[in-house]
Amino acid sequence: MLKPTKKTTVPRRHFMKAAMAAGVGCVVLPSGVLRGADAPSNRLNVALVGAWGRAKAHFSSIASENVVALCDVNQDHLALAAKEFPGAKHYADWRKCLDQKDLDAVLCCTTDHTHAFVATWAMNRGLHVYCEKPLANSVEEARLVRETYLKNRDKLATQCGTQRHAKENFNRVRELIRDGAIGDLSDVYVWGDRQIPRPGYLPAEGDPPKSLDYDLWIGPSPFHPYNPGYFSGAPGANCLQWNMYWDFGSGQLGDMGSHTMDLAWNAIDAGLPTSVEATGEPLNPEVTPVEMAAHFQHPANDWRGPITVSWYQGGAMPRSPRPYIDLTKIGHGAMFKGTRGFLIADFDTRLLVPHGDNADLTYYKRRGAEDVIPALGHFQKQWTDACKGDLKTSCNFDYSGNLIEQMLLGHVSYRAGKKIEYDGAAGRVTNGSEADGLLRRQYRPGWTLNG
Repeated sequence: MLKPTKKTTVPRRHFMKAAMAAGVGCVVLPSGVLRGADAPSNRLNVALVGAWGRAKAHFSSIASENVVALCDVNQDHLALAAKEFPGAKHYADWRKCLDQKDLDAVLCCTTDHTHAFVATWAMNRGLHVYCEKPLANSVEEARLVRETYLKNRDKLATQCGTQRHAKENFNRVRELIRDGAIGDLSDVYVWGDRQIPRPGYLPAEGDPPKSLDYDLWIGPSPFHPYNPGYFSGAPGANCLQWNMYWDFGSGQLGDMGSHTMDLAWNAIDAGLPTSVEATGEPLNPEVTPVEMAAHFQHPANDWRGPITVSWYQGGAMPRSPRPYIDLTKIGHGAMFKGTRGFLIADFDTRLLVPHGDNADLTYYKRRGAEDVIPALGHFQKQWTDACKGDLKTSCNFDYSGNLIEQMLLGHVSYRAGKKIEYDGAAGRVTNGSEADGLLRRQYRPGWTLNG
């Protein structure tokens, strides 16, 4: 384990007064440690909440920081993480972990149904947060996470774990759309072909192993009996065993949908939709749908007119712009339709398809090399650097909160069985109380979302 550097602590009010007077460009973290230009060797005190599964992908990214807390409901997972970070304190309950006094930042890799809880509680305690996707499992959760961040944006750095955002192709797609390569944008289509059918919640089978606190794993969700099937699967992919169930996840829409919609979201500068209409396979009250399509209406902004954004999953697909282009060869992709053509992209590549006799590309003014969007660099490091510096990240909880709120509204329309009209400012469905009730989840007694 890397040894922590010596910390310099000062009373926050005294430092801030002196810093403002002197124009000092640095940050005081919740632990009282000076960071920034005047203290380049200092490291963040990080809590890793959720220490296995997706968390393993972050071990190397936070090894240069000071990992002081590990939290997991499974003691075996804690033991594995402790080999990487032997000096950290151990917790089973993330609520107790977040009250550790010397924390600066939290990296949340828990199950999906506790993401919004951990993120909100951490921000309420003045902690920087990196939270794996999906950022929330209900519209209410997404709005609370975003609102809590916006109240603290002048002192906290946040990042949602859509790490594909760092791919250079995201920048090139945005440039082509913004610079008019397909003319005026009118429609956006995004899809994912993953198909994981489930009949319903698993029946009770055996007892949880002694290493697992199953009640904490269930957390705020309604109780379901233990079944080892929820916990099979390799690290990083084990979420596919439980995230299709309504009480534990948001299925394909929240999982790969968070990544794939990000490819479009980065290019279209959209806020919240004004209406949503989703259809799909018959509703299963226990399991999220495999096949579904959702269509979101977005108003005009300062550079484009109103657009329709559509999400397709589980075999549902948009129509190809040309018979010789097989969109089904792209497992997760996006297509942008404009007055002069189409842009088709996956995470790494893009294809421009001009349309019509006037699509000669003379109208497209390619930007110069000096105006090309610079590379984002290492996605997790962008967050740790932001915690110590300007607090700016590419997928903060404002950007990512709006993205997942839109996606989750697709589930609301699908479950309600009708098109919904949405007041994004108020966070309210305006054409039906039943659909409006689906914006929220029910939690077990003793669990508080905004704690």
